[in-house]
Amino acid sequence: MAHKPTERVLSVLSLLATHPEGLTLTQITKLLCIPKSTLFPILQEMVQEKFLHLSEKENLYFIGIAAYCIGAAYEYDKTLLPYIKSIMNKISQEINEMCQVGVLDGPNILYILKQDPDVAHTIKIISYIGKKLPAYCTALGKALLCQYTLKELKNLYPNGLVPQTKNTVIDFDKLYKQLQLIKSTQVASEFEEVTEQLCCFAVPIRLPNSRQYAMSISMPLFRATKEKIALAQKLLLQAKSSIESFNMSVD
Repeated sequence: MAHKPTERVLSVLSLLATHPEGLTLTQITKLLCIPKSTLFPILQEMVQEKFLHLSEKENLYFIGIAAYCIGAAYEYDKTLLPYIKSIMNKISQEINEMCQVGVLDGPNILYILKQDPDVAHTIKIISYIGKKLPAYCTALGKALLCQYTLKELKNLYPNGLVPQTKNTVIDFDKLYKQLQLIKSTQVASEFEEVTEQLCCFAVPIRLPNSRQYAMSISMPLFRATKEKIALAQKLLLQAKSSIESFNMSVD
C-alpha cells in the first residue's frame, strides 16, 4: 500500500519537473486531484526545505534548489552541466584563473561548480563547491540580482546589507544602481567586497527551464590588469552565449 504523504510529495515533484514554466496552487490541485487544504501545507514545507521554489510575484511553484542538488549528479552525467564544465575548463586554462558557477539560494549565492587552472600560482584563491556567501557582495550574486526591483532587494535583505569588508556596498540605492548597469551590460564585477585584495567578474546565464546560473572568473588584484579584465569579460560573455543556446536534448 502506498504511503499517501510520500506519494503526494513525489507526485508534486514529478508534475513540476514536466512544467518548467511553473504552476499555481490551483493548477497543481486540479492536475493531481488533491484538495487545496491537503496540498497547501505540503507545498509550504517543500518550499521551506527548498525542494520547491515559490515565485511570489506570479504565485508559481518551480522545482527548488534542494531537488536540483539531489539530481545534479545524474544531470551532470547526462546533459548541461558537463557542457558547462568543459567551457569552464577552457576558460580557466586560457586566462589562468579560477572559474566558478553559482545559483541563488534565497539571499545567498551557492557555489555549485569550480574549475582551477593548471598553472601553479604563488597566490592561489581558495574556494569550494557548496560554499554560500551573501549574493549582494559577490559578482555571481550581483549577476543574478540584476533582475530584482529595489523593493524586492529590500525584502530579500530585511536586516540590511551587512558589510563583509570595508568595500562592501551597504546602501540599497547604490547597489540598485550597480544592478541596473549590470542588467544593461550583462557583466557584473566586484572589487574587494567579499575578500580584500580579490576581485571577480560574472555573467548571468538564463535558460528556458527557469534555472538561472551565473559564471565567474576570480583573480587577485595584482593580476587584474586592464587587459586581463577585458579578457575575462570577453570569455564570460562568450560562455554565456554558448550555454544559453545549448540544446539539452540527448540524441
